[in-house]
Parts: sequence; structure tokens; C-alpha cells
Amino acid sequence: MLTVEKASLHYGAAQALRGISLSAEMGKITCVLGRNGVGKSSLLRAVTGQHPLSSGTVSFNGVALNGMAPYGRAKQGIGYVPQGREIFPLLTVKENLESGYAPLKRAERFIPDDIFSLFPVLQSMLSRRGGDLSGGQQQQLAIGRALVTRPKILVLDEPTEGIQPSIIKDIGRAIKYLRDSTGMAILLVEQYLDFCRELADQVYIMDRGEIVHEGPAETLDTPEARRHLTV
Repeated sequence: MLTVEKASLHYGAAQALRGISLSAEMGKITCVLGRNGVGKSSLLRAVTGQHPLSSGTVSFNGVALNGMAPYGRAKQGIGYVPQGREIFPLLTVKENLESGYAPLKRAERFIPDDIFSLFPVLQSMLSRRGGDLSGGQQQQLAIGRALVTRPKILVLDEPTEGIQPSIIKDIGRAIKYLRDSTGMAILLVEQYLDFCRELADQVYIMDRGEIVHEGPAETLDTPEARRHLTV
């Protein structure tokens, strides 16, 4: 289980997170929703070590992560798919996937077959440069790269952003498969309400750097939840 307790985060004088607490359990999809600018990506930066907390704690399977560098967290089993994908545009698809070898022992440095089962297009484009792929294909590549690290929890920042509907469905099926077949935890930040409603086991809604609603996915249709999501 990933646990965030009373986490606060600042960018200079601006406070992005205000005492947030949440958990993401193994074998479940946990979705964090909210309008633009409420601190969702800042939460993931705190989880993955991209930005230090001002106060509070992040722990995974009982190991405190505060002060641990991002590569240390990757070794602990945290796989990260950042907003905007951030693939290497001049490297081939194969080389992008192989960049996920960094936290692995030598014997584990191979691309699991499951990645090509989930995203067959990647196998057919291994020699293509990442920058030549469509946005949806790059998103699949970014998820595949994270899966190469053999994560215990997969952290995704708005994977449907700018993606065509057919590939959104493929990504949704892949996330469900990973939860059901491997038992990994999935922490998903998203604005696409229907995507979360269909996938999530547990949902949190953020507003102004705080958690303002939490509960099972069915609670997304309550007036309280909708009040925090409407623009």
C-alpha cells in the first residue's frame, strides 16, 4: 500500500498541497480527480520524488520515502507515467523501453512480453523514433516504459489527455488487466470523469490543494462530488 499522510508542498511561497492524506491499495485502482490547478500533479510529484514535501510523509509498503530520490523510489517499485508522456523523441521505441532498465538487476533487463500483448503497436514500431509516433502511441510507449521497471504501483498523470477515443479504451483495458492479473496498485490522476467512473475502485476529489471528497467510485454521482468537479 502507498500511504500519504498530512502532506503539504510549496513552490516558494505558494502552497500546492495542504495536509493531504490518502492511500492506494494493492490490487485496486485509486483515482484522484479535480479541476485544473488544484494540486493533482503536485501530489504525484510528491509521491514520485520529483518535488520534496514541506511536511507530512509518503510511505510504500511500510518504507518511508521522504528524502528518497526518484530513482530510489523506482527501485522500491514505483513506476511513473508523467503528464505529457515525456518519451525520448530521438530514441527508437525499443531504446525508450530499454531506458526502463535503469532500476533493474542485470538478470531482469528485458522487455516483458505482456507489454506487447497490451500494446501490440509498440512491437511493430520498435525501430521507429519515439517522436514519430502519434500522441496515443506515445502514451502507450510511456506506459510500456514504466512497466519495464517491474513496478508494484503504477502512477499515471492524466493518461487520456489529448488521446483519441480508441486508444483511451485500449489504455483503460490495459489498466484493468494490470490490476486484475498482477495485483499491482494503480494511482491515477485524471479529469475525464467517465474514464474514472469505469475504472476506479476508490476515488478522491481535490480542490485548492485539499481532499474534499473520498469514497468508492459510485459516489462520483452524488451532488457533493459533482459540485467539486463542475467548472
